[in-house]
Amino acid sequence: MSLFYKERAPKVAPENPNVLILLHGYGSNEDDLFSFAEELSDELLIITVRAPYEMGYGGYAWYAINFDANNDKFSDTKQASESVDKIAAFIDEIKAKYNTNKTFLLGFSQGAILSYGLSLRYPNKVQHVVALSGYLLEDLIPKEISADITTDYYVSHGIVDQVIPFAWAKKTPDFLNKLNLQNEFHEYPVGHGVAPQNFYSFKDWIDKRL
Repeated sequence: MSLFYKERAPKVAPENPNVLILLHGYGSNEDDLFSFAEELSDELLIITVRAPYEMGYGGYAWYAINFDANNDKFSDTKQASESVDKIAAFIDEIKAKYNTNKTFLLGFSQGAILSYGLSLRYPNKVQHVVALSGYLLEDLIPKEISADITTDYYVSHGIVDQVIPFAWAKKTPDFLNKLNLQNEFHEYPVGHGVAPQNFYSFKDWIDKRL
C-alpha cells in the first residue's frame, strides 16, 4: 500500500463493507483519530492513515506549514496538492483490497482541508465527508468543479479555535450551498479539538448514511 495505515475490521462482516478513512492533523499520527474507532458502528471498516512527511517525535504532516519574517504562517500548497493525489490513489487501493461499498472520509484540521480538496478534485471518489476544524484551502479547489458531485458534508468547528479561525470555517456552508451540495454546519464552544457532543453528532450523521 502506498501509505502506512492501521485498520479496524468490521465486527459484522459484510462482503462489501462501508469504509471510513481517517486523516489526522498536522504534527499528529495515525493513532490520534483511531481512538474514535471503538465507539463507531460495528459495520464500518475503519482505516486510519499516516501522513507522508515526518516531523520527528512521532509526528507527521500532510504538508509543511511555514512562517515568514512577520511570523505569519503559510501552507506549502504544492505538498498539499501532492498529498491530495496520494490520498486519492490510496483510497483506490483500499477499495480494491477490501471490495468496499460506500466511502466515508473523516479529516481533522489538515486532514479536513485535504478532504475538501479531494472530494472536489475527484468527484464522487468518496460519498460522505466529515470535516472537523478545517477550512477550504483555495489552492486545492479546482477552478471548474463538476456538476455531478453528489458527496455530502458534515462540517464542525470550535468557535474559539486558536489555530484555524472560526470565521474561515464559517464560509464553508455558503460555498457548498452554491454548488448545491448537501451539508450540515455545527459549531461548538471549544478550541481546536473535538468536543464529546461533536463526536456523538457526527457519529449519528454517519450511522444515518450506512
